Amino acid sequence: MIQTEFEFSLPKGYIDGDGNIHRTGIMRLARAIDEIVPMRDPRVKTNPAYATAIILSRTIVRLGALDSISPAIIEGLFVADLNYLQKFYRKINELEEEEEETPKQDEEQSEGEE
Repeated sequence: MIQTEFEFSLPKGYIDGDGNIHRTGIMRLARAIDEIVPMRDPRVKTNPAYATAIILSRTIVRLGALDSISPAIIEGLFVADLNYLQKFYRKINELEEEEEETPKQDEEQSEGEE
């Protein structure tokens, strides 16, 4: 059986309106629709970087005591936490490995040609 949900722990934690810190959470694997839907959002059309907030809000199942994660919650994260979640998203969806392997393969081919 394939693992579809992954636990994480934010470096800083999200602080809600009551001052509660939410640090641990669960992110699920993304589906194609999770990356397609944000492209229809007018906020993404004016600012393509906003797609990150929408995608993360769709794939984070839980953050601390919060069961519903909105783009507004992602906007309220510390930059260190946003960076962590972006890397975590790439890792669990196996996007990071592909990016790392390609340059190594290119370097090895170049070295072999010399």
